[in-house]
Amino acid sequence: MSVSAVLAYAGMVPVRSGQPLPLAPVGSKPVGPGVALLENDEGGVVSIWGMVSAFWDAGDVAGRRLAAVTLTRTKAATRAEICAGFEIDDNTLRRWSHQFDVGGVGGLVPDRPGPRGPSKLSETLAAEIRALRSEGQSLRTVAEATGVSTDTVRRACAGLPGTKAAAAGDLVPLARPAPRDGERALARMGLLSGAEPVITEGASLPAAGSLLIVPALAVTGLLDAFASAYTSTRAAFYSLRSLVLALVFCALLGEPRAEGLTRVSPADLGRLIGLDRAPEVGTMRRRMDELAGMRRSGEVIGDLARHHAAAHPDQMGVLYLDGHVRAYHGGSDLPRAHLARARIAMAATTDTWLTDSRGDAVLVWSCEPGSGLTGELARAVIEVRRLLGPDARPTIAFDRGGWSPACFDEIVRAGFDILTYRKGPLAPEPERSFMPVAVTDGFGHKTTYYLADRRVRIAYDGGRRYFSCRQVTRLDVKTGHQTQVISTWGPERKAPEVACSMFSRWREENLFRFMRPRGLDAMDSYAKIADDTTRLVTNPKKNKAKLALGEAKASLAAVEATEGKVALAGEGAASKEVTAAYEEARRYVAEMEVDYRAIPRKIPLGEARPGAVVLDDERKRLHDAIRMGAWNAESALARALGRHFSRAEDEAHSLLSEAFKAPADLEIVGDELHVTMEALSAPRRSRAIAGLCEELTATETVYPGTKLRLVFSVKGY
Repeated sequence: MSVSAVLAYAGMVPVRSGQPLPLAPVGSKPVGPGVALLENDEGGVVSIWGMVSAFWDAGDVAGRRLAAVTLTRTKAATRAEICAGFEIDDNTLRRWSHQFDVGGVGGLVPDRPGPRGPSKLSETLAAEIRALRSEGQSLRTVAEATGVSTDTVRRACAGLPGTKAAAAGDLVPLARPAPRDGERALARMGLLSGAEPVITEGASLPAAGSLLIVPALAVTGLLDAFASAYTSTRAAFYSLRSLVLALVFCALLGEPRAEGLTRVSPADLGRLIGLDRAPEVGTMRRRMDELAGMRRSGEVIGDLARHHAAAHPDQMGVLYLDGHVRAYHGGSDLPRAHLARARIAMAATTDTWLTDSRGDAVLVWSCEPGSGLTGELARAVIEVRRLLGPDARPTIAFDRGGWSPACFDEIVRAGFDILTYRKGPLAPEPERSFMPVAVTDGFGHKTTYYLADRRVRIAYDGGRRYFSCRQVTRLDVKTGHQTQVISTWGPERKAPEVACSMFSRWREENLFRFMRPRGLDAMDSYAKIADDTTRLVTNPKKNKAKLALGEAKASLAAVEATEGKVALAGEGAASKEVTAAYEEARRYVAEMEVDYRAIPRKIPLGEARPGAVVLDDERKRLHDAIRMGAWNAESALARALGRHFSRAEDEAHSLLSEAFKAPADLEIVGDELHVTMEALSAPRRSRAIAGLCEELTATETVYPGTKLRLVFSVKGY
């Protein structure tokens, strides 16, 4: 750039010889006393008291850096003023100064971006990679065989370098979904029964890592169960598939209830379901209420259970049964139940959950008010027989709340085995009966149990009948405590298997603990229906009469023991009057006792609480079905992580939670949807997810509603 060009560029061309130059160029900004900086698309100029001290062309990065360093060395301006003028921070200015000291002007030239050598992906190598991938080998296997990265393998399979698949920079960061206003208008006119998903391609899309759940969710059959139960729905923009997926992704992001839609970005969730934005809370509630009105939640959960049993037949041998109490805090007078966590009885509803031997949810249903675990065992027998068929002989495991030898006998006659803890006064086993046994649990942990194994007979029905079973007792050698487990398993099942299967009931407790912050206790709907008025309940008059009778007896006894004793010791008329008064009091208490015994213990609910209601759990069951699918899918991913992550036993779910919330690039390459996740918080965690990505990619799962196969990867791994 010539001097005249610089002067013209700076707006300082003299009109005639001898005319003084302006102190600052037109349009420049002050940097320090007498120092001005002017930059535009053609380059930049620095002037000091009207004299040009430095200039550079557009793209001359080294020239611009040299100008800043020169101002620092000449002290024409302070470091803070230079940083503000050049829009850099102090660390950057220090780095430029150091680079100038070490390498002169050449040290200020930036390194060339991109690879330092020619691309490894030659035509020959690309053909070799495609041939290996066509044989079904994984990305990592092909990368190791050819000596390149998995990203290079992916580019080779998508096309030659320079195509869209290889140009990651073509993706728009934080791309927003395209509006679907036309389809919304069609839905309002009744001409559209669900918008088709359209993938929004873009880079660093928030929470796109949640798509990891899709292959595992497909195995649960959740979407198929809803589609089978609700074959026809009214015209709407959001299809049934979109509603279910929206709730699944919300659950993964920590918002399991419909109200959570207000705390998740509509655009971010919209990308995950292939639409421009997620449904609003009012829309979700209205649509779920419509589905609940069809009364088909039982079909959905039944289809889920049958799909689970067919996909995991080896896990259906032992089924764990337990109840969960949900507290109710509304204004209606609902039946009361004991809330173990709070150790009080309060208005509540009770659900019964059935899980498989790994703790995955299989079935859930609402208990009848006042029903205990013993009563739910009878229903469980019916549900399991319907699920597994007439020839299966599964085992139902439960805790002491279901203790009833008479019920055990009925379960065994129905073709089931039982597994539970023994209840009641326990006769300890002699210590000589225990033998040390090496045990390895499902996680590979080795321990030693001290077990005693023998046959026992348990009396019931007043000692007129006996239930014969097997009793395995474990001894805690440190405390001397004995835990007795009873089972109807035969001698082919060794004692360690009996003990381990019973102690594995904690897996169902883990289900409750994990799902509690994910909507287990949610009401989901406060809709109510009339209770069964013919159902027998405890007579409240009986309780009041019992309380009054107890107080009268206690008062009479207290007076007789103090004042009465002294008065009765007297003589004459006074003692006769006192005696008569006490006799009258005793007759009154006796009459109260007769009246108490005459009051029936149970009466119809309609007499005790006219207009009684219970919660309508239809909508709750639909949400539970979605949560069951999400839980089982995430559990499957957690188990798969065990092959790639040494701490999967303790941190699998926390790692998955991080992965679900991680941003990712979405790109359509041919008939594939590439989900390229950002690296996670630590290399070992990124490597574990990368290994999981390879397994999920190998399933060749198709994104619901499209023909795009999902391909997962982690950047740099």
